[in-house]
Amino acid sequence: MTMKSPDGALGDDERYRAVFTNYAERPPQAGGNPGIWCYTDRLSYAAGETVVVHACTTARSFDAVLLRDGAAPREVLRRTALAGAFHETPADCSIAGCGWPAAFAFTIEPDWPSGAYRLTLTSGELACEHLFIVRPPPGDRAGRLLLVAATATWTAYNDWGGSNHYEGLTGPTGDRPAPEVSTLRPWARGFVTLPPDAPRAGLAAPPAFGTPVRYPHMEWAWRTGHSKKYASSGWASYERHFVAWAERQGYAVDIVSQTDLHYRPELLDGYACVVFTGHDEYWSWEMRDAIDAYVESGGRVARFAGNFMWQIRLENAGTRQICHKYRAREDDPLYRTERRHLTTGAWEAAETGRPAALTFGLNALRGLYAGWGGCAPRGPGGFSVYRPEHWAFAGTGLGYGDLLGGESRAFGYEVDGLDYEIRGGLPYPAPGEVVPEGLEILALGLTSLVETGPGSLFLGQEDAEYIAGILHGSGEALERVKRGAGMIVHFRRGRGEVFHAGSCDWVAGLIRGDPYVAQVTRTVLDRYLQGQLVGQHPHPNPPPLSRERG
Repeated sequence: MTMKSPDGALGDDERYRAVFTNYAERPPQAGGNPGIWCYTDRLSYAAGETVVVHACTTARSFDAVLLRDGAAPREVLRRTALAGAFHETPADCSIAGCGWPAAFAFTIEPDWPSGAYRLTLTSGELACEHLFIVRPPPGDRAGRLLLVAATATWTAYNDWGGSNHYEGLTGPTGDRPAPEVSTLRPWARGFVTLPPDAPRAGLAAPPAFGTPVRYPHMEWAWRTGHSKKYASSGWASYERHFVAWAERQGYAVDIVSQTDLHYRPELLDGYACVVFTGHDEYWSWEMRDAIDAYVESGGRVARFAGNFMWQIRLENAGTRQICHKYRAREDDPLYRTERRHLTTGAWEAAETGRPAALTFGLNALRGLYAGWGGCAPRGPGGFSVYRPEHWAFAGTGLGYGDLLGGESRAFGYEVDGLDYEIRGGLPYPAPGEVVPEGLEILALGLTSLVETGPGSLFLGQEDAEYIAGILHGSGEALERVKRGAGMIVHFRRGRGEVFHAGSCDWVAGLIRGDPYVAQVTRTVLDRYLQGQLVGQHPHPNPPPLSRERG
């Protein structure tokens, strides 16, 4: 496998602006540049439901094509010569929604399989893309995987209109992140599709000796007009790669959104295995309830994802997402109420009473950054294996101390971990860590919360100070939090079990054809699919594989 280093096309000044400037797509203006933009009224739909498309364009007419995306994209709908119209857009559209009227609508047909559907509008050289999910029908889904797309994280990073949970146009000086964001706006450029050469957030190769800290994905976005956050989240960077790989391997994959998990937890029924992949950072209390109940009743979760960190709230049927993050204690109106546990900060904050590891075995605060910017950029890029005898490593030939995913840089850019100790050469959760009983740490890699190296550094110390305050009561305790670890863990709970490879970039191993990452992924999925379906008295200890998937 071949990986390229950054091409260095940007000068120092441009590199600085690419990293530190909020250059999000702004609302279209009358008399401005020609264009076309669109969004749908919901994130997901079931068969028989109507999809309402809201569009704004300077063109008199446009065409629309709808594809089910995946290993072999398939066209399901085509409309031509639809009437175009330009609409004024409020300046706070990223918070309140665009408010455009309906442009056209269509019905989800019964024979459209569950999946991610890519809508493309074109008029001459003008084009835009949007994505929504078609939910599976209820009932027995034997032999099928259910992927929960990280749509809350997509929403948190989507900067179309100028604001998201990271940067924004709000606050007294008009430059604060937005604690409330809307789904009723377009996806930013790069969230739906990307060219194959688009850099990932995690570094593709260690920097050369003495070179300054670089953020190749942001430099590329600045140069090409993509969203600065395209590599941090979205279908194009994460879930699409997993679905395409899984379908090529012969797996049948259904998809739901996190909003479905929040409002329709019954969609989990009938599946032996639920999958998460990529960057999966934002969850509501109700979403966790759904997965915890699923596992307790016999479900099996295969989580190839990282950065399980923030609690959110959903309002307006899921079209408004709220997360006050670092300022939850000061600004969230629920903090000083009887619903204090729903305040929208880190899961590890004392007020939630619900440490993240109780659901997936790991938490973001003990992991975070690896192979990104100035955080362990020359690290090994993989997990060091400590328990090679575990069933997840069957067929890999990996032994104690071997590196899993190093060649493909599958460890990064944000990862989940635990505080741990080594006894007899093996890692165990440190005393005081709140984890499910019987949790085993199978492999781990080192992380950092503080960037080092020459050049401009993006992170600063805000993350480290916040985490020090949450974990140790003082933002001055940086020495106690700036070093961490990302991990692979496995545990059983109730009648179900969880395998968690806590890395956003596990999918990079699948993209780059890493045979070790692919084998572990197949082994976990095959074993979990062999289990009986939830609601059918699943066996708490599924048998080992009778064969290895090719």
